[in-house]
Amino acid sequence: MAVDPRKLTSLHCLYYWAEKSPERTYLTQPYPDGTVEDINWKQAADQVSRMAAHLNSLELPERSNIAVLGKNSAHWILSDLAIWAAGHVSVPLYPTLNGDAAAYVLEHSKAKLLFLGKLDGTADGWNDIKGHIPSDLPIISLPMSPRDDTPKWIDVIARHEPAAPKLPSQDALATIVYTSGSTGRPKGVMHNFGSMMSVADGLQQMFTVTSEDRMLSYLPLAHVAERAAVETQSLYFGFHTYFADNLDTFQQDLQRARPTLFFSVPRLWMKFYLGVNAKLPPKKQKLLFSIPFVRSVVKKKVLKQLGLDHCRAALTGAAPLSEEIILWYRNLGLELLEVYGMTENFGYSHASRPGRARIGWVGEANPGVEHRIGEGGELEVKSPGMMMGYYQNEEKTREDVTADGFLKTGDMGEIDASGYLKITGRVKDLFKTSKGKYVVPVPIENRFNHPSVEVVCVAGANQPQPCLMILLSEDVREALSNGMDRAELEQELLKELGAVNEECEAHEKISFVVVVKEPWTMENGMLTPTMKIKRNVIEDTYNRKMDSWFEQKRKVVWEL
Repeated sequence: MAVDPRKLTSLHCLYYWAEKSPERTYLTQPYPDGTVEDINWKQAADQVSRMAAHLNSLELPERSNIAVLGKNSAHWILSDLAIWAAGHVSVPLYPTLNGDAAAYVLEHSKAKLLFLGKLDGTADGWNDIKGHIPSDLPIISLPMSPRDDTPKWIDVIARHEPAAPKLPSQDALATIVYTSGSTGRPKGVMHNFGSMMSVADGLQQMFTVTSEDRMLSYLPLAHVAERAAVETQSLYFGFHTYFADNLDTFQQDLQRARPTLFFSVPRLWMKFYLGVNAKLPPKKQKLLFSIPFVRSVVKKKVLKQLGLDHCRAALTGAAPLSEEIILWYRNLGLELLEVYGMTENFGYSHASRPGRARIGWVGEANPGVEHRIGEGGELEVKSPGMMMGYYQNEEKTREDVTADGFLKTGDMGEIDASGYLKITGRVKDLFKTSKGKYVVPVPIENRFNHPSVEVVCVAGANQPQPCLMILLSEDVREALSNGMDRAELEQELLKELGAVNEECEAHEKISFVVVVKEPWTMENGMLTPTMKIKRNVIEDTYNRKMDSWFEQKRKVVWEL
């Protein structure tokens, strides 16, 4: 199959659905005051065309880079489309960036204008970012923008008649996506419209997706995973997209959407799991699930409370998810399918197929994708979603892309005889103990599973043995602060540590577990916007304490 010629790019798709299904709701946006706005396809196309007319009136240089900064919202997607309709290039910024990083992206991308969206300074970087926005950079505020002294979207579109869109070719530069920066400065990954559309083209060959589907958008649209899974697919297939207002209303927003397709990252799948366990302890679950006439009712009730009772395809990606959690969801009747991709190939690389998924493996190569294991065990991938290169960095492009067009992913992998891929760690994550032995952290981290533990990180470079740092779940941290006895939890952690060490080689065995005090968040730089650990930041933060932890000779160390 190939991309529908009437839907060659995301912008083509917008106008296709506006003509075919003008009155169907495309976007549903909740607001902080409790109101909810529905925007149909006709309205979406009209707003995009009017904003494009305004951008045209500014007479910006041809193919200007225009930045979009804000949390996910209906108007984030509409501004993205308006930039394209005016013939420009969109540059999304993560709302959790610090001020220096935001300033770097705005300067490096040579942004000519900024669409400023939903930010409030509580769970984002606005308080730091606002002082780093160049004073001469024009700003247009989307609904829920923190600025009220700039032109507003609603006022701007009211002043203009719709402009005829400048429909792009598939090989035209569409967006520059800056990597989440788990190490070093973020790189600007250039994607054309064709590489973005490869996701929809491949998906229609693997899954049945229709305009009757529904998705909830809440992972950062600035990342290719959400842009591919939600924005591009909703535009191509024409399905209804909902947004979440904030963390406090997330469950309500999920209940409103009742998604049929749901994409999340391991950290959030773990949070859902811990949330259910807090209300329905594992021992009680085991008992109820063992009673034939009760088990199906209870499982359906759990999925309904999660807002996932209508979900027929649930995807997990960005980092590994433990076998225990995947099996728990499968037991509920929700088959979690692992997927794998990179910013550099717009997330179009590998996916598990329904009924053929293998736990611990990220699936098979997507249609049109080639893969191989290169030097040092590094996975190399050639994909229809391949980037055009790194913006203003040809040297890095040559370094990361082989002469025959394969991307050096930086991931270590295994490919079995059936073509299934397993990711075994990051090339740069390997570290040596003081005995000169290499440790691969990810497989060990994946084996440590305890219902009270939210995130783990194996460390210990240049130490006799590795150690394991853990962040307890929010509920458990709160209970401990309220006087819960930690002795029982210590014993459980020791038991889990023993089980993990049984499967480790001698040089990999974990010497002790450290219960960290400070939560790891996007705001303090410990997590990327897709909630993967920033290993180098975590290691730098705790390295100075390592020697004293080893000197304690305790199996469970509580950070003071």
